[in-house]
Amino acid sequence: MGRRPGAVTPLIRLGAFRFAADLGYDGVELMVWADPVSQDLGAVERLVRKYGVPVLAVHAPCLLISQRVWGADPVAKLERSVRAAEILGAATVVIHPPFRWQRRYADGFPDQVAALEDTSDVSVAVENMFPMRADVLLGGRERGAERLRRRGPGRAVSTFRPSLDPTDTGFPHYTLDLSHTATAGMDPMALADRMGDGLTHLHLADGRGSPVDEHLVPGDGTQPCADMCRRLADSDFAGQVVLEVSTQSARTRAERSAMLARSLEFARRHLARPARRALTSGPEHLRLTEVARIPAQSDDADAGDQQGDA
Repeated sequence: MGRRPGAVTPLIRLGAFRFAADLGYDGVELMVWADPVSQDLGAVERLVRKYGVPVLAVHAPCLLISQRVWGADPVAKLERSVRAAEILGAATVVIHPPFRWQRRYADGFPDQVAALEDTSDVSVAVENMFPMRADVLLGGRERGAERLRRRGPGRAVSTFRPSLDPTDTGFPHYTLDLSHTATAGMDPMALADRMGDGLTHLHLADGRGSPVDEHLVPGDGTQPCADMCRRLADSDFAGQVVLEVSTQSARTRAERSAMLARSLEFARRHLARPARRALTSGPEHLRLTEVARIPAQSDDADAGDQQGDA
């Protein structure tokens, strides 16, 4: 959620923890990346205490822009992410599949995930990703979405090993990202079927099939967001639903707050469990979290309380 960092000048953003507290979110997913605050568990714990908003999940620093965060060794970074989740009391670590050039890491990745889960109570939920498409170079976002709708996904290159679909390898736990399925041209319901009971974490956002990751407010794109929520509500799903929504179009705090409030209302409406299910399986309301994205720089007096992009 929030604006992407500018190519030249970092953008200052209002606090994710503050938004979560004001709007009534149950918690946040912490993205660990270049900003020192996101890497400083003491600073994060102070934000938790200040706003009364817990960290329910940790996103490991596995993006291209965070390849040097917590060192250059992806094996050590994943382990550190799990230990951070334990310290913060988070139930889940979100991790991407290894990149193609991380051969040694990729070869040992399934075994490391299994070992980390065996030695902790944290679920390591491997996320579905999307390819780099030629459409990005050949016409921009809108033309790419129209092309995907009319002619199919077209040429693409996956940067992940062995693929962008974690079910090709098989893991105990998965994160399903609906913005990523839109960009990849994948059927999210079929992917959820393949994930089965391993689906433990949902990144709830929408997309229109653009060749770039959009993270629209649920209901504003083409993904079956409502159907996916109802599917989870009608099941024994006891994981977390994270609203990973970009507010790039918002010009003011009020507009951003309205987008986040609308996203939360959508999620709670479609995730509400019937009374008969609430009595027999899981909580009446599935746990929803807001995504904490922390920018690279800030001159805000409350520098630790910042948010960036989903």
